Amino acid sequence: MAEEAFVVWEDRYAIGIPIVDEQHKELLKLTNDLYQACRQGDEKARERFKDAIRSTVDYVKFHFSAEEKIIEGVRYPKIAAHKQEHAGFVREVLEEVKKFESGKTFVPNAFVRFLRDWILTHIAVSDKEYAEYILRLKKEGNLNPGVGL
Repeated sequence: MAEEAFVVWEDRYAIGIPIVDEQHKELLKLTNDLYQACRQGDEKARERFKDAIRSTVDYVKFHFSAEEKIIEGVRYPKIAAHKQEHAGFVREVLEEVKKFESGKTFVPNAFVRFLRDWILTHIAVSDKEYAEYILRLKKEGNLNPGVGL
């Protein structure tokens, strides 16, 4: 039996910057991995969840760093606010990871829903906003070629 996806990539999530869209697809894949891990109830599932959450945290940090390099490169005017969103998300995720690892009350399903909702909202609002800025620069011929977009 095929595993049920918790969240499925849709074209409407694309921001039009291929490298970022690919990273967003990977974030959703990791969210699905966490979802599958928390659907199982035994100790093996807990280990799988622990591995999946570690991979997700590592990938989120990698993605945010890559995204911030892009928006720094184009001198995006709202970069400080965008970085604050990223930092707040990482803090929240790490707090949840601490709860999980210390055995405190942790609800995997709630965590996975939070992850999905935050990622999709962030893509739909903040990421689309900087993408529109970059695409406008490109259209106007004002995108520095050294940015690599």
